[in-house]
Amino acid sequence: MAFNCATGKHRRPSMIKRGTVRAAGVAALATTGVVGTLAAPSFAAGNSVDHSFEQTGLNPVITIGNAIADQIDAQAEAQKHAAEEAARKKAAEEAARLKAAAKAKAERAAEERAARAAERRRLNRFVAPVSHSYVSTGYKTGGSLWSSGSHTGIDFHAASGTVVHAVGAGTVVRTGWGGAYGNEIVIRMHDGTYTQYGHLSSIGVSAGQTVTPGQHIGLSGSTGNTTGPHLHFEARTTPEYGSDIDPVAYLRSHGVGV
Repeated sequence: MAFNCATGKHRRPSMIKRGTVRAAGVAALATTGVVGTLAAPSFAAGNSVDHSFEQTGLNPVITIGNAIADQIDAQAEAQKHAAEEAARKKAAEEAARLKAAAKAKAERAAEERAARAAERRRLNRFVAPVSHSYVSTGYKTGGSLWSSGSHTGIDFHAASGTVVHAVGAGTVVRTGWGGAYGNEIVIRMHDGTYTQYGHLSSIGVSAGQTVTPGQHIGLSGSTGNTTGPHLHFEARTTPEYGSDIDPVAYLRSHGVGV
């Protein structure tokens, strides 16, 4: 059985119907673009209930929609700001990394240059062939002891077994017995000159070996044509006998005081 709700002067439309009518009216206003207030017989001038546009329920919906949009905009702005800040931070970190890498590279390059310069200084350094000694027989000293009639080198005072040093960096070109020189070593120096060490009791290097300034190359003695233990030292323009130059001037030109 169906029950119909009759209308009459003693019945008013239900709340659902009133809400439906109100929503329909608002929708109509929104569709047509008409702005105003709908008049109805039930809205008498003396009625104290305000059924204006604000009471239709549409304005709260719009207000809520705007609030959500504002929240979304604020969230998007915050995300954009965070992304920009992260990008700035990453760029700053990358710049700092590149700066640190460049600084480290420059420091390594400076260290390498300093090491090369130190090595060059070390290799270009010259020392006396015998430490804490002195020249006992000078260059070109005359006498019957020498086949050429004069001394072709200088003699350093040294007891037998005294350590003999390479005066500078070079390559050994000859070792062994040298006739009147006894046991000898001949070294081609880095500047193209040659040095010779004679009357040795012991030889500590071999031909083809590179030597550095101050390196131990042998021990002094009295082998060959000699009247006693000492070191015979020569500076030459070639490895051969007869190409001698003043060894004192040679050593002094390389900073060795003799």
